[in-house]
Order: sequence, then structure tokens, then C-alpha cells
Amino acid sequence: MTVDLRIDTADGTAEAFVSRPAGADHDLPGVLMFPDIFGLRPQIRAMADRIAGWGYVVLAPNVFYRSGTVDELEPTTDLREPGERDAYLETAVPRMQGLTSELSRLDTTAYLDALTALPGVAGGVGVIGYCMGVRLALRAAGDHPDRATAVGGFHGGGLVTEEPDSPHRSLATTRAAVLLRHADDDPSMPSEGMDAITSLARESGVALDQAVYPGAPHGYSMADTSMYDEASAVRHFEDLRKHLARRLSR
Repeated sequence: MTVDLRIDTADGTAEAFVSRPAGADHDLPGVLMFPDIFGLRPQIRAMADRIAGWGYVVLAPNVFYRSGTVDELEPTTDLREPGERDAYLETAVPRMQGLTSELSRLDTTAYLDALTALPGVAGGVGVIGYCMGVRLALRAAGDHPDRATAVGGFHGGGLVTEEPDSPHRSLATTRAAVLLRHADDDPSMPSEGMDAITSLARESGVALDQAVYPGAPHGYSMADTSMYDEASAVRHFEDLRKHLARRLSR
């Protein structure tokens, strides 16, 4: 698969997709897009292109570069088949677990530097994530409050833990407006976790817009997997479009 950029990091080189709106003749805000556990693939390219079409420069990195290139890690089976999806997850989960908060934080700085150095990128940055990518997005905003002005997170899981580096604790230092749209009855995002997010956001003065999409399964936005829910996917694009338009100047 064609990649558009190679980013030097502390541990190697991370490939990335870069999407721009056609015919843009002025500077645009940048959006850092963290993919789900299935990584960079045509589905992420299509989503990045759609978001870029709203008037942004979107960078989606291969967050699993330590484990392989985009071509090496790209799913080769039909993830719309539940059995094939489950089989791929068996190989993907260890990669996700190996991406510790310490490693991801180092990487995120490199990703943001690469995004803001791209020609035609100016102003505040949006950070969005899907599934495990929501954890990375929250931490990015908390670690870089001077850069991130908007966060969007969709069907995130494991956002609230008892660990000192729980992703939700990044709300204490973020200055970004945060949009979270959870899957319904998701074991990885229970109601008490949502309550903890609401409480910390309130204490920290963070503008939080958090909701559950009724009936939406975990992974609802990904059209190339068996968890896709078209109505929820359409709704997430509209919610994200409005959120970015309110928070990122063009």
C-alpha cells in the first residue's frame, strides 16, 4: 500500500498516510488521526480522505511500526467475516499491549512535529482516535495542551483504569475540547468509566461532549469489519465534522 510520509522516531521510522483536500490554496489546520487496532489500511485511508475533504490536512501514522511496515501488518483477510476478524485480533492484541504509554508518548511528539511541519499546515491541531486510538488521542491532548485544540474519540475502550497513566487522567492537563462517542453496552467502556471522565473533565474545566450511540457495537465506524453499523458511522462523521469546525480555525 502506498504511504505518503516516513517519520523518524526514537525507535525507528513510522510510515503515515497524509490526506489533503483537493485544490486547497491556503493554510489549513492539521488533524492527527490514530487508527484502531487493525492499523493502517484502505479503510483508514478512505476515512482520512473524507475528513480532509472538510478542509484539513490529516496525518494517520502506523502506530505499530515497531512490529512491521504498513504492508507487513495490513490485514489480508476479510474482516467483515467475524471469524476472520477474531483471527486477526489474536495477532493484533499483543502489538497493542506492547505499545505502552511511554512509547506512544514519544511517538506522538514525533507525529505532531511531522504534521505541523507539513507545507500548508497552520493553527491548532485536532487529534482523533478510534478504538485503542482514543487512548492515544487523549494522551496527546494532555501532553501537548499548547498544540491540541480539539479531540474526537469514537468507540474507545480502556479509557479509565486504576493505573497512574490511565488515559482519562490526561484530561487534567488538556485545554482541548473533547468529543467522545461511545459504543452501546461496551464492556471496555462501562458507565462508571464515563462517569469518571465526566467528573475529571468538570474538575479540570475541560469542555466535554460525551454520549453513547444507542445500539452501536464497539467498532461501529469501520466499514471493513463485522462490527460496522452504518447509521452510527454516518452519525459519527457528522458529529466529528461539526466538532472540528467549531474548534479548528481555517
